[in-house]
Amino acid sequence: MEEWLLEKDEYIPEEDKDKFIDKSIFSILHLLSLIKRNNKVNNSFMYNLNPMLKLSFTILNILFLSLSKNFTYIMLVDVYFLLILSFLDVRDIKRILILSISIPFFTFIMLIPSMLMGNIRNSEMLLLKVVGTIISINVLSYTTKWYDITRALKMFFIPDIFILVFDITLKYIYILGEFSLDMFYALKLRSIGKNNKKYSSISKIIGSLFLKSKEMGDEMYCAMECRGFTGEYVSHKKFRLKFFDLIYLVINVLIIIMYFYISRVGLR
Repeated sequence: MEEWLLEKDEYIPEEDKDKFIDKSIFSILHLLSLIKRNNKVNNSFMYNLNPMLKLSFTILNILFLSLSKNFTYIMLVDVYFLLILSFLDVRDIKRILILSISIPFFTFIMLIPSMLMGNIRNSEMLLLKVVGTIISINVLSYTTKWYDITRALKMFFIPDIFILVFDITLKYIYILGEFSLDMFYALKLRSIGKNNKKYSSISKIIGSLFLKSKEMGDEMYCAMECRGFTGEYVSHKKFRLKFFDLIYLVINVLIIIMYFYISRVGLR
């Protein structure tokens, strides 16, 4: 045996910062968690409401909220959204409230010149509209699975090409996100000592993702062609209305009626 094989290796690699790799990994994990969270099972009634009703009334409430110029109606809708929010899990409530505070804060900064000019009431209504919109959209996102939203879009006679792009995009974001996460883990494990070329590796990762997506796209096209897919989405499972669905339906219809009533009466 050679003598150099018996000698003790005292190589100590230079310390290097991995902030670029760590931030990239955390960003991808956050994105994947946002998509993965919809697969969790929850027995609360807000998570089990009819997706078609939730999607339709979320759109209608946001529409009437944006059109309204009445402070009373805007406050009423915001209180209703907060009431719905209170029925969610504690973790989901915290996340939605953080978004509902942080995003309107930037809106408030942009409205400061308008408020200094004396346009305070309209600025307050705009802030309340932003808060209500963020809460309603996030409640729909946190309580409804992606495939249920796809089925609901089909019930609204949305073109199949739009549903196809929406469905495949979500799936490919998750699959390619996992693939890029593995590449970042591999880059971190192979970055021993001082590595000044970590930033240049991002172009190689993007190129690998492009080639992987093209390969997966060709395979999916061949699989669809073999299975006789014609581009038409068919929903085999029908939505059924339950007791809580009817209560949710009645409450939202009353909220919409209040918009026309308050607008007609002219309450401030």
